[in-house]
Amino acid sequence: MKSAEENFAELGLTLPPPPKPLGVYKPCLVDGNYLYLSGHGTVKEDSTLIIGRIGEDMDIEAGKLAARQVGLAMLATIKANLGSLNRVKRVIKVLGMVNATPDFERHPYVINGCSELFAAVWGLENGVGVRSAVGMGSLPDNIPVEIEAMFELK
Repeated sequence: MKSAEENFAELGLTLPPPPKPLGVYKPCLVDGNYLYLSGHGTVKEDSTLIIGRIGEDMDIEAGKLAARQVGLAMLATIKANLGSLNRVKRVIKVLGMVNATPDFERHPYVINGCSELFAAVWGLENGVGVRSAVGMGSLPDNIPVEIEAMFELK
């Protein structure tokens, strides 16, 4: 069985810099065997944000890619604070928020961009936890997706 770090390397993806808080909060917090990640946005490799509203400025596939980018930002936070993705035992919970037009109804499909990334890194058994995917009237800086999560540590 391959490690999370090995699985990530095989994906050929690049992590963005871990995002810095834009308010009064911690991006992550370890409490016992649990890691809590605050809401992360669509930080790209050059530290800029993917901007736009799904159903207005971008389509569903661009939204799904944006959710994957949020997942990459979350992985960057984990590596920066814990040193390795291998410290995570499993994904417990993911909450995905989608900035979408009122008529948009496929929020879970968009958040699959992050969930599929986590499943590829930690495997189907440990990389898939419980999840909610909801629509929002707006998100900070007009980002298309924000995601927070909880993980169990080894």
